[in-house]
Amino acid sequence: MVNFNFDCLEKYTKDCDDIFTKFKNENKYNDWYNLDVDIDSISSLASDIRNKYDAMIVVGIGGSYLGSRAIIDALKEYKKGNTTEIIYMGNNLSSDYITDILEYIKDKNICINVISKSGNTLETLISFNILLNYMKEKYSDFKDRIIVTTNSIQGQLLDIFNEYGFKRLNISLNTIGRYSVISEVGLLPVAVAGYDIKAIVDGAKLCKDNISECYKYISLRQEMYDNNIFVESIDVYEPKLYYFTEWVKQLFNETQGKEDKGIMVTATINTTDLHSIEQYYQGGKVKVFSTTIYNHSRKSIFIDKYDKSLDEINFIAAKSVIEARKHRFKSNLIEIDELNEKNIGYLIFFFEMSAIIGSYLLNIDYYNQPDVEKYKNCIKSALNY
Repeated sequence: MVNFNFDCLEKYTKDCDDIFTKFKNENKYNDWYNLDVDIDSISSLASDIRNKYDAMIVVGIGGSYLGSRAIIDALKEYKKGNTTEIIYMGNNLSSDYITDILEYIKDKNICINVISKSGNTLETLISFNILLNYMKEKYSDFKDRIIVTTNSIQGQLLDIFNEYGFKRLNISLNTIGRYSVISEVGLLPVAVAGYDIKAIVDGAKLCKDNISECYKYISLRQEMYDNNIFVESIDVYEPKLYYFTEWVKQLFNETQGKEDKGIMVTATINTTDLHSIEQYYQGGKVKVFSTTIYNHSRKSIFIDKYDKSLDEINFIAAKSVIEARKHRFKSNLIEIDELNEKNIGYLIFFFEMSAIIGSYLLNIDYYNQPDVEKYKNCIKSALNY
């Protein structure tokens, strides 16, 4: 169960409802919204992978890996491996990182899922080509161990697929990468890691049926924007949600941060970060507002000194921070009764729709990321790529 506590005027609620209707009718770049996922096929493929391999390497960057990593990290137990380990490459250009991964996997029985909607992502292609050479040398059946997730029309990754005949999962060109987590892109790694992808989709569908829950959050964000507060902090009190905050950051910053508009999203992992940047939040030059995501823990540790469980103390800390900030800015609170697949699916769809509808309020194109392309073009020029 997910509960929302928002301190806002709901000024834009009617506008949000009109925008939502417009969005559905436009049918533009919104294949992800339909939640039309072949759960049985993904689950069957994932089961086959788990039965055969020690690890699956997910090769991708941005929306091609952040969503699945956000879910897997949120759900997994600390210091306990999954049946089939998920390893990530293609999300940086660090020689040390890639070399260390190659050393780490040398005694493991592995397969690869390489993901890129365009099929031309530099970091992804570099890592995948390194891994492809590694696989050719190590396995006679390397073709059976590689799954390509890309579009069906164009791109270097599609060319590689056509050359070798790997298994391919399709990404529709009408699906935006950062909105692709509840699709084959994000759900295959999650299923391989052993989690219930049907429950994730069910959670997203529940949010879809209750879309008005998003309107208060969108209204508050727009109210902050109208009052020249341009930074939002997503605050969590569970370290396992680190990559979930990374996914939210990409979602909003790439969707709305353009044309000299938008609210920049950052994040804190508390209570750790309360001891590093909370002073600035409450006393610094730039004003922010916050959205706290608090998940209650089912694991009980009782602290005799305070006659409370550790989860109760952690939640007191979260509410105390919100109270202490009142002199400075507004805060939202999202409560989750536990971290499970259904609640994560609900939250993912909640933030996706909030980012989309909010972009309409700002009168910007939610689909593109033109300024990201600028740095990519500079790299391509320098590499003659």
